[in-house]
Amino acid sequence: MHANLETVVLNPPYDVVDLFKSVPSPDVNVYNRSVSEVTQQRLESITNQKWESDQENAFFVGDLGEVFRQHLRWKSLLPRIEPFFAVKCNPDPMILKLLASLGCGFDCASKQEIQQVLDVGVEPHRIVYANPCKQASFVRYAAQQSVSRMTFDNAEELYKIKKFYPDAELILRILTDDSSSLCQLGLKFGAPLHTVQHLLETAQQLELNVIGVSFHVGSGCLDEHAFTDAVERARVVFDQATLMGFKLTLLDVGGGFPGADVKDGITFEKVAAVLGPAVDRLFPADIRVIAEPGRYYVASAFTICTNIIGRRTVTLPVVMEEKKDAPEQYMYYVNDGMYGSFNCIIFDHQIVEPKVLMKNDEFLFAQDVCEPEFESSVWGPTCDSIDCLNKSTRLPKLEPGDWLYYENMGAYTICAASQFNGFKKSEVVYTNTFC
Repeated sequence: MHANLETVVLNPPYDVVDLFKSVPSPDVNVYNRSVSEVTQQRLESITNQKWESDQENAFFVGDLGEVFRQHLRWKSLLPRIEPFFAVKCNPDPMILKLLASLGCGFDCASKQEIQQVLDVGVEPHRIVYANPCKQASFVRYAAQQSVSRMTFDNAEELYKIKKFYPDAELILRILTDDSSSLCQLGLKFGAPLHTVQHLLETAQQLELNVIGVSFHVGSGCLDEHAFTDAVERARVVFDQATLMGFKLTLLDVGGGFPGADVKDGITFEKVAAVLGPAVDRLFPADIRVIAEPGRYYVASAFTICTNIIGRRTVTLPVVMEEKKDAPEQYMYYVNDGMYGSFNCIIFDHQIVEPKVLMKNDEFLFAQDVCEPEFESSVWGPTCDSIDCLNKSTRLPKLEPGDWLYYENMGAYTICAASQFNGFKKSEVVYTNTFC
């Protein structure tokens, strides 16, 4: 499958090994091993340095090869739609460098994100400033850097842009039905269709250049048909703008695309199967179409490994009627949590699944542990009781010093991690499993 995908995107073909050699920074090592092998090597190095400070800190394994596979998959299933990676999802510098080398565009929401993308060598025309409500100084910065494409959804924003960047190329973000999404962005952004006439008239009066329409069906969309409905709404706005004298050339279909970790329900294949034909049916070939995938690229590319720093045995009352002890229950404490990488549980509505990585110095990645399991809960390291990763799960009896790992931790994790209570953010070890 990978060979076929490679012929789709690599035209002319280039050496994949050379691609990955061009990505790392001088001080960053990228392995060419499986996630399991890299993880095992890291744990063995910790064992060898047993008494070194902070040696058992939690860490990520970031698989650049998985990101590359997702890119090939996108180009195969949605060849017309250009991906502009949503930087907010995971601004890891190695991810940005890889996607930049693949020719991707970038969806930025702030001055800092624009700076970060420009710093890895991305040209301004490959950036869309996709935040409908921008700080004035950030608009000035975009103008200074020639990042001309930006979104709006209200008249006040048009007056701001007229003042600070009158030559900007504007994209009208419209409201769509995002009721089937985990994160309903329509609560905050998107112009209802009944306001479009007024917004376009305002843009005309201000002599601003509106070039296209965008929408976002919500992050973590659970209904592929939401994309079809949104494309149809965008077509209505295109026709409305044409009658008013605008010549729109760009459609931005936003984000909400599921990652490779989604195997059931709404998959990327299902989205592509309805989105691609809808775009082709409603928009001629001379209309440029872009998208803003985030979790799609990175969700499945990151695995976090956490050390069990403590265990508490839950003592329950004796069941007098049956004259026997209650079943054993355990609380485990690990060294990353809700205030760190697992903020996705709150902000992104994610359900995370712990798996045993190492038990009694035995490496168990992707292996079944043939031992009795007990009712357990997993907690982060901070002093806040909200810092709970799993309220109820089944695990074998583990000891402090054992390890757990969580897969599919690449989206909306590192980017929103804090250092509450003085706990450091977990570092990333990189590998490439494509070659």
